[in-house]
Amino acid sequence: MLGKIKYDFLESVWQHAAPGGWYFISLPESIAQEIREALRSEEEGWGRLKATAEIGKSRWETAIWFDTKKNTYLLPIKAVIRKSERIEAGKLIKVTVYL
Repeated sequence: MLGKIKYDFLESVWQHAAPGGWYFISLPESIAQEIREALRSEEEGWGRLKATAEIGKSRWETAIWFDTKKNTYLLPIKAVIRKSERIEAGKLIKVTVYL
């Protein structure tokens, strides 16, 4: 189910440093600040907000997580999405997030 609020942006994918680390996209800080101000009361544990993400032809139900060290939300990119959209660390991609 698509949320009522839509955000489009271009960002690079990065991989967490741990062995077998997850891949993420950091939301632009200006968007993260707007989301946090409007929806912080809806966050679940650890700053989690339910979301729908869209990259290329792939759309999936997920969540964004607020990272206090980076001061933004992180969008995890599942392996199946990375494979189908040919995504690797460092690649700049267009992302749509619905909240």
